[in-house]
Amino acid sequence: MSKRTKQKRKKNTDGLEQKILEVLRKDHSNPKNHKQIAAKMGVDDANSRNQIIKKLKELQVKKTIQEIERGKYIITPNQNYYTGKVDIAGRGQGYIIVEDLEDDILVKNKNLNKALQNDIVEVYVFKRRRGGKTEGEVTRIIERHKTEFVGTIDIKENFAFVDTSDHKMYTDIFVPKANIGDAKQGEKVLVRMDDWPEKADSPYGTVIKSLGMPGEHNTEIHSILAQYGLPYDFPPEVEEYANTLDTKIHASEIAKRRDMRKDLTFTIDPKDAKDFDDALSFTTLENGNYEIGIHIADVSHYLQPGSVLDDEAYERATSVYLVDRVVPMLPEILSNGACSLRPHEEKYTFSAVFEMNTKAEIVNRWFGRTVTYSDARFAYEEAQQIIDNNVGKNSSDNNLDLNISADISITDKAYKVDAPIASAIIEMDRLAKILRKARMNAGAISFDKVEVKFILDEEATPTGVYFKESRDANKLIEEFMLLANRSVAEFIGKKKNKQGESKTFVYRVHDEPDDERIAALENIIKQFGYKLNTKDRNSTAQSLNKLLKDVNGRKEQNMIDTLAIRTMSKAVYTTQNIGHYGLAFDYYTHFTSPIRRYPDVMVHRLLQRYLDGKESAKNEKYEDRCAHSSEMEGLAARAERDSIKYMQVKYMQDHKDQEFKGVISGVTEWGIYVEIIENKCEGMIRIQDMQDDHYEFIKEEYAVVGQRKHKKYVLGDEVQVKVKNADLVRKHLDFVFV
Repeated sequence: MSKRTKQKRKKNTDGLEQKILEVLRKDHSNPKNHKQIAAKMGVDDANSRNQIIKKLKELQVKKTIQEIERGKYIITPNQNYYTGKVDIAGRGQGYIIVEDLEDDILVKNKNLNKALQNDIVEVYVFKRRRGGKTEGEVTRIIERHKTEFVGTIDIKENFAFVDTSDHKMYTDIFVPKANIGDAKQGEKVLVRMDDWPEKADSPYGTVIKSLGMPGEHNTEIHSILAQYGLPYDFPPEVEEYANTLDTKIHASEIAKRRDMRKDLTFTIDPKDAKDFDDALSFTTLENGNYEIGIHIADVSHYLQPGSVLDDEAYERATSVYLVDRVVPMLPEILSNGACSLRPHEEKYTFSAVFEMNTKAEIVNRWFGRTVTYSDARFAYEEAQQIIDNNVGKNSSDNNLDLNISADISITDKAYKVDAPIASAIIEMDRLAKILRKARMNAGAISFDKVEVKFILDEEATPTGVYFKESRDANKLIEEFMLLANRSVAEFIGKKKNKQGESKTFVYRVHDEPDDERIAALENIIKQFGYKLNTKDRNSTAQSLNKLLKDVNGRKEQNMIDTLAIRTMSKAVYTTQNIGHYGLAFDYYTHFTSPIRRYPDVMVHRLLQRYLDGKESAKNEKYEDRCAHSSEMEGLAARAERDSIKYMQVKYMQDHKDQEFKGVISGVTEWGIYVEIIENKCEGMIRIQDMQDDHYEFIKEEYAVVGQRKHKKYVLGDEVQVKVKNADLVRKHLDFVFV
């Protein structure tokens, strides 16, 4: 036999070995015999089966596989299997993020084996590269992250494909004719992935519902909600249950509560708010101290555990705030009605009441259920005018300016505020500033990022933009809400059960920033002449605050604000308290917004449980609920960002002929991101559209440089741009240099 023939046979044998191992590896916990292996490999002739039997014996001798029962084999167990989460990167390959491993595991496209973004998978590591990524193969999908996707349908004669236009979703979805339903050609649809046959290139699916034609306003907004699995309407049984609730105020219930209806009480909220879940009360005591009440809607009074209403609120976990609408956690009868602390109405509330001296020091505190009556409602702008009109005056002065101008008033008519309320707002503003200063001195970080808001017409078309900044009136409310949240957490956090263990509670925690992210931020800001002192926790916080103050009003402000926020760890809900780094609190929770956040409802229930002297709640139940709430909060935030991006693109569609001054906010190998200064809309200038030279990306300098003329575009540079393309469906803006 010739040498060439021998080599060829060896190669075929090696190929057979790899195929057998691949079959056994994909389902390594279930032993298989030679017939099952042959079927998986797609061969059924006697010769092939004999070759498989022979190769199985060889692999057994080499101890690569084990015979578990007569004629049935598995891969020999080793330490090369891990469980992790999929992160799809470019070109269809992905990485598996394993908590116990420092490096992510690279998985090439051919070895993903139908795993999709964020799936929990088992991965087999077969190659370790020197100085590079560990490489592996997905052997089992343990849990699909999602099975419903939004995409555009392309209908053929006997089938259809749904293209999701998501770079993380590397496959389209095949829909048999019987599963297309009422969908029409080119519509956006919500499709469910039903199955992914082993030899099929695409998964099989069913159209759940049509969302409308791409580019239409309601289609795009509903698509954003559907993409993240967020509901839009309440199920009929939930609405029906909510509508049967007794929302009257009863004397028998008042008798069980602290009656604070005679205390001076008011709300301060955004001008367009419909649900008011917090109110403040203010009383001057005979000893000269103040009694300040932070009163929160008593949602848990109406939301009974185990009811369809409670189940729905838990599943939603949060209200979703899109640019043109709010998708509430609770039906309107509660969110805008019974639980909303509207002016001149009695309400059931859950309160944190503080006795405070003139130095803003807490002398006493009380927590419990109350009944309150709101004397007045203010927008932030109105409260701010009271503060601005009386700078330098004491709250007890007789000559306070009580005027609210027509252009500020929520009624569009000028009026005078009652003197006791104006006096309370001025004094609480003074106390809030003392609380804020103490918090900053303790190492809190001041993220007062400018919010971009759109002016919408009746068709929800953006006609303009404005910037929303946090002023003294906003900070007044913020400080007293923080005080309530911190105090409730501390009150429970320091309680112990009979075994000396902390009682189960829901905390809002925020870990210290990652060193690598801080180092990356330092590297970027030095391009603009800024620096950080990262010697210890306190110096890092102080220098971050200085940075945020120094960039205020400068062209690079929004970019550096955004980058600084990204260096922070993500705040989450958990029963394991580690404190809140950003606020510099050892104990923190969310108590103040139960209309729009389910964790606050859990906090109310636990607080009442412990006020009643009951034993600690089961930790596992609440930890699971915390994890769900954190996940839903993340989805809602992403949906909100997508709706803002969509509205930015819609706004810029009408300004295609206009030139804008912008700041380079990102530099990548495929293009330059530019943020327009006057409206914060961000778009990309593709490298391929920069025709005056051949540009190369210099990662270390955050720049692209022309090879012939050496023109350099660097992060933070001011540039003039025009809109080249505004794609509503992809929510993407393309710019060109002017």
